[in-house]
Amino acid sequence: MSTKSRTVELFLSIGLAANLAACSGETPPKDAATSQSTPVAEASKASGEGGEGGEGEKYSAGEKANADFKDTLSGPELLSALKKGGHIIYFRHAQTTKDYADQADPKIDLKNCETQRKLSDVGIKQAKDIGTAFTAKSIPVGDVIASDFCRAWKTADLAFGKHQKNSKLNFLPFEDYTDAQVKEMKANIMPLLTAVPKSSKNTIIVGHDDVFEAGTGIYPDPQGMAYVLTPDGKGSFKLVANLLPEEWSKL
Repeated sequence: MSTKSRTVELFLSIGLAANLAACSGETPPKDAATSQSTPVAEASKASGEGGEGGEGEKYSAGEKANADFKDTLSGPELLSALKKGGHIIYFRHAQTTKDYADQADPKIDLKNCETQRKLSDVGIKQAKDIGTAFTAKSIPVGDVIASDFCRAWKTADLAFGKHQKNSKLNFLPFEDYTDAQVKEMKANIMPLLTAVPKSSKNTIIVGHDDVFEAGTGIYPDPQGMAYVLTPDGKGSFKLVANLLPEEWSKL
């Protein structure tokens, strides 16, 4: 998958606007037509989540890296590789009811889910469907690691029936980060992304967007997006593929 961004809503809204204009005899504004020239970028701007640590309307380098990412393995070849184990599968948590930087809220309590963003009905279904697909496809799962945020470990539980918390996957308590803070998040996550899984198993990590971006330069979007990484045992890894929640069942 090379350009997974939320473009469908953009196309639908453009089409609806054009149809309404046609019915009224009006000519759609020139900008409405020209805006279709870069749908991935425009959709990202239109749906900029502005929440989990500095996302906004600007199409960032991390968002571009996500949109431009090209799988090195896909379909049956990817499934075959996953069945052999040895991979890190990093999920951004499933969809939440709303998106905002709750990590920067002074009232947040990581031991109280009521003070945090919650999984939506769609997000709950995404997580369950991911777990169903892993079982149906016989993808072996070893450790399941999640951040302390409820939306992350609940995604893990719903999908895989287990989790162990690791605070190294947590956000720093800010909405926008300095270079030093990004460096700190990278130092936190890299040992997890480079750890070789137990034999014939895949390690599952469920975390957040900004933390993954700090380690890879890629902003995983939308919520529920997963990246497959292969650690080389020498402190590095290869990015192999990315998948949306609904794509696991199609492998």
